Amino acid sequence: MQNQPSPLILTFGPADPVGALGIQSDVAVFAMHGCHGLSVVTGLLVADSARVDDIQPVESSSVVEQARMLLEDMPISAIKVGTMASLEQIAAIAEIVSDYAQVPLILDPFTSALPDCGTRDDDMLTLIHQLLVPQAHVLMMSQPELARFADCWRDPGSISTVAEDAAELTAFGCGHVLVTGIGGGDGVRADNLYDPDGLAVSLSWPQHLPGPFLGAGNTLSAALAARMAQGLDAIEALAYAQDYTSGALQHACRFGMGRLIPNKLYRVAAPCPASTSDDQQEQQP
Repeated sequence: MQNQPSPLILTFGPADPVGALGIQSDVAVFAMHGCHGLSVVTGLLVADSARVDDIQPVESSSVVEQARMLLEDMPISAIKVGTMASLEQIAAIAEIVSDYAQVPLILDPFTSALPDCGTRDDDMLTLIHQLLVPQAHVLMMSQPELARFADCWRDPGSISTVAEDAAELTAFGCGHVLVTGIGGGDGVRADNLYDPDGLAVSLSWPQHLPGPFLGAGNTLSAALAARMAQGLDAIEALAYAQDYTSGALQHACRFGMGRLIPNKLYRVAAPCPASTSDDQQEQQP
């Protein structure tokens, strides 16, 4: 007798040798939530725990072949799209996910650790806005990333609030916009989830977390994808995902001489102690 299979999640993203970003991180987070990760590589990162020096793109034809083989063989419960490395990849992935409109799509295309290339290119921002945003069930980005992204549709020199930028995206077809790291006057940072009616929920982060981190946002979006694959709506999924990510940051590990890596296994293994060196900053994700 066969066991009931775990929900399957297809993730598009780069391969990170550290395992803090991209598909390695996603697969670990999915497993911690009882899901099985299927991965399509969009690029190869040249990186250590301190920085990402470069991303080497995978040919878009290979991306298509990887994804189509998996999707034609197995039922998918959610799709996560992370960092893409070329205009051709964006167009190809947008066409693929359009065939699975009923499957939750979590779009997290911005990686602040990357150098000024890839999704920071104006043409790539515009294409993501045109092709992928209208299909996303949840689009996730930090407040600075949202401001940068909004430049591809705003009139030059115009300024909008976070809520107005989010409303622009939901009006364009995006189901929810998750803006992370929004600062308050009391120093508390929050994640705000917007839907077509405005602010749906705002969840604050603990004030005392070690840092800086490499892969905090990637951990959050992967946990969100895992919970939505299990049938939760975006609001319910975000509460679980933020709780898990907060724990991963509180138990973060210093693998090398760079930033702290979220401990995605903290619920099943003894936590590794974070560095307590004098130069460690108290910082929100």
